[in-house]
Amino acid sequence: MKIIRAEKMGFCAGVRRAVMTANNALSERGNGKVYTFGPLIHNPVALKKFEENGLEILSEENISILKKGDTVVIRAHGISPEIQDLLEKTGAKILNGTCPIVQKNQKKCCEYAKNGYVIFFTGDKNHGEVVGIEGAAKKGAFQKKLPLNFILIKSVEEALEKLGELEKNFKIEKSVLISQTTFSVKVFEEIAAALKNHLSDIEIVKSICPATYDRQDSLDELCSKVEGVLVIGGKSSANTNRLYDKALKLCNMAALIEDASEIPEVFFKLKVVGLTAGASTPDDVIDEVEKALQH
Repeated sequence: MKIIRAEKMGFCAGVRRAVMTANNALSERGNGKVYTFGPLIHNPVALKKFEENGLEILSEENISILKKGDTVVIRAHGISPEIQDLLEKTGAKILNGTCPIVQKNQKKCCEYAKNGYVIFFTGDKNHGEVVGIEGAAKKGAFQKKLPLNFILIKSVEEALEKLGELEKNFKIEKSVLISQTTFSVKVFEEIAAALKNHLSDIEIVKSICPATYDRQDSLDELCSKVEGVLVIGGKSSANTNRLYDKALKLCNMAALIEDASEIPEVFFKLKVVGLTAGASTPDDVIDEVEKALQH
């Protein structure tokens, strides 16, 4: 069997940074506990290892359990200013592992809201990154005592539907389209084109992470060389699921797996298998999948 890895796959720089921040916090924890606000990354294999090393997950509902001496790692997705304030009031040590690109998008949306823009945002409802960015926009609007128009969309149809609803009661003078960093490049471009037809002056901010572009482009190339593709990553990971959706369209055979134990039997009969992985997939998990296929 021949195994071909996608040229770009696995940990992105932002996730790797957050993981290093958590590892450092665990090694220097002292007598306090170490938490992450929400799951550090969307990968159950990696999360289990962190749990075994003493990393606990904190939610908004149990922030009150924090004590001085505890440490909270902010994951790559970031958090809202409101949650940041609540964490700081506990006296716990806060380590910011937010992806720099996500931080930049938070600042942009805060400024757009301050200036009265309607913000069309392509992303996944309740995703940590989206919640944090919407929170930043909310803060910006509040500072200027303006209403917040933060329109979350996932498709052209939804964008046009919500645009129509908004225009019934609101005159759109300034608008911007911005995105979750791991959103589909193709769908974002389709939505941008559709909104431009209705809002000629809309600003288009290309805020999708370059790593997302790279992984999706690498998958295009990979699928032309193989009989089947294994997409390795957490089943709750947005960017991993987008890779899987794309693989299903490009390749005769594709499967989404979280570790080597989930490799479908049919893949062991193929002559050429491709591997790609989401941005939250550790290198050792990818290596284990390749080793299982080889043996």
